[in-house]
Amino acid sequence: MQKKNLTNKIAALLRSIERGHQMRAAEMHEWEEKELRNIFAIMVAGPSAGVPAPPVHITLELLPEMEKDVTIMMNRIQTAHDPLGELFSTLDPV
Repeated sequence: MQKKNLTNKIAALLRSIERGHQMRAAEMHEWEEKELRNIFAIMVAGPSAGVPAPPVHITLELLPEMEKDVTIMMNRIQTAHDPLGELFSTLDPV
């Protein structure tokens, strides 16, 4: 009976670890998506920051599709004073 109880506890522990990893993977995916959208917005709207960018007519055609990207870029500008702090906030505390 003790062996079965121990097996059930180990199985429950492994399931909880798996759920934790799945949740963490989703968070990391969302963080990476925001980073890629920010990079895309900077590439398209780069002339305002002095970064070489595509021709203006292409940029103007893409702007209506980039509402979410521009919002993310503007939020990133607000947190630009502490990029390492934001990166470390995504890591689990030891």
